[in-house]
Amino acid sequence: MKKIFIVSLVIASLCAAGQNANTQKADQYFNQYEYVDAAAAYLKLVESGKADGYVYKQLAETYYNMFNTTEAAKWYAKAIQSPQDAETYYRFAQMLKSNGKYEEANKQMLVFANKAPNDQRAKAFMENPNYVPKLFDLSKLYEVKIGTFNSDKTDFGAVIQNNTVYFTSTRNNSRKDYGWNKEPYLDLYEADLNSDNSVGNIRNIDGLNSKYHDGPATLTADGNTIYFASDSFREASFEKDSKNKLKLGKNNLFKANRTNAGWSAAMSLPFNSNSYSTSNPCLSSDGKVLYFSSDMPGSIGGVDIWKVTIDANGVYGKPENLGASINTEGNESFPFVTEDNKTLFFASTGKPGLGGLDIFQVDLTQTTEAVNLGKPINSEKDDFAFTFNKAKNMGFLSSNRNGNDDIFEVHMICNADVLTIVTNAKTGAILSDAQVSILDDKNNTIATEKTNQRGEVTYKVDCNKAYSILASKDGFESYAFDLAKSKGGLTTVAAPLSPIDVVITEKEVILKPIYFEYNKSNITKEGAAELEKLVQVMKSNEKLIILAKAHTDSRGSDEYNLSLSDRRAKATAQYVISKGIAPYRISGKGMGESEPKIDCKENCTDDEHAQNRRSEFLIVK
Repeated sequence: MKKIFIVSLVIASLCAAGQNANTQKADQYFNQYEYVDAAAAYLKLVESGKADGYVYKQLAETYYNMFNTTEAAKWYAKAIQSPQDAETYYRFAQMLKSNGKYEEANKQMLVFANKAPNDQRAKAFMENPNYVPKLFDLSKLYEVKIGTFNSDKTDFGAVIQNNTVYFTSTRNNSRKDYGWNKEPYLDLYEADLNSDNSVGNIRNIDGLNSKYHDGPATLTADGNTIYFASDSFREASFEKDSKNKLKLGKNNLFKANRTNAGWSAAMSLPFNSNSYSTSNPCLSSDGKVLYFSSDMPGSIGGVDIWKVTIDANGVYGKPENLGASINTEGNESFPFVTEDNKTLFFASTGKPGLGGLDIFQVDLTQTTEAVNLGKPINSEKDDFAFTFNKAKNMGFLSSNRNGNDDIFEVHMICNADVLTIVTNAKTGAILSDAQVSILDDKNNTIATEKTNQRGEVTYKVDCNKAYSILASKDGFESYAFDLAKSKGGLTTVAAPLSPIDVVITEKEVILKPIYFEYNKSNITKEGAAELEKLVQVMKSNEKLIILAKAHTDSRGSDEYNLSLSDRRAKATAQYVISKGIAPYRISGKGMGESEPKIDCKENCTDDEHAQNRRSEFLIVK
């Protein structure tokens, strides 16, 4: 049901307007936007053997308009066996993408690009034909889950205003169905947003809904003025289609004010028309700019995003097209602007996406290209009507990814950036090509990167999670440090590395003790930083052969301690080998508790026990 905008009609009388006598009835349904009946009529022609390229294309277009992607792709494949216009190949590609068939979609996009090389969509494709894998690799910015207040019919366009959710649905009990998909007409609804962000007490908005389509809506910050889309028949405004003897209505934008008795009578906005549609409004938080979608003259594609200013006296300026950085030869709609009026979200069929409508965002303060939000916001199906309330860290998305237009809840995933700058601790000089690893709270290495010419590495991390950083470079001691849990934004940390100054005697490489946690044999990040010194010494002297001796404290049995120390010795040797040292140059031997550093027996303190859990490095050769 969620079309870019809805075309409504009143049938005055029926008139045949088909290609020929065989298609007359089917064409009549199609021209009246009664796609369910049109599909059935065209299918009868196929079954009777009277189908040709025209019928196949009409069937494909019928299912395209109902967003039945499987059937649309099936009939487009038959239609293109006869020569077709460029847009047919574009739509075929969109339907293939919506079914996850990206390679096949690219083939059709190439045909489209060859037929319409100056089309913005064709240029974008030719510049980056294999963009889909990059969209899958985008960092996930939001969590998405199915809403709790959907019906078994169409629901979309939810927006939060204070503690109320406004949305559009066909869940009403209207006896009159809309021929497009045989569902009731759209109505506006409101519901309570509870303290736990659950939605309840859903009710029809009395005084605003008509017997035609109504919704979606946007409200002023105080909630006292509402702008919404509705049929132009509401104002007895329509355009006559003499050829088909029809009265065609359009979507128009209306405004109403809250009163003690409810909502005032809806007023049509002055730039409405019965020759084009205006729909899907979004008001800036200061109430000074109204964004909307329209196919009015001056549009780049089928439907574009426009804006109009509203002055202090409520006077509207001249509608302004948002331009080619946002609009394409396809359709752009469902604008939503953040509270700071800096970021615009919108849905597009014309920009490179995963299939159908995809959600994009663009910075209104800069002349930058719109960015696809990737998964899970976008899917292979139609994804649209994205809204977000920052104060409640919650928003909504509409999508037919489950087969029906439903509302999904959206929660932002908090991400933070950690910028590490590695320097020489003695001179302050920047160290490029240093290795910087980020570890999780269990000391698992998540990623490792080399610093750039500015000595920098940046990692994106989740908020409210513990991490640590390990920085190292040949000839320098490693540096390990813990990161405080972030609440978002950028954290800049310095990682000064001290040049290695290790004491080497004739018998031993003297390092700080490689301590282990109680009853464990894994290398800690502090131990790893110290072992890096040994690695550097062994890289500088290729003839050096080392025996690593591991010791335990006196707790536990002799047999267990010997086994534990042997595991620690091997873990120590394996760490050094993992850094590029040949296996024959280092070996490990567990000593158990036989050679304590502090001979305290059963009266050892925790600190003394810790000192006895150590590794030593003897020079064998």
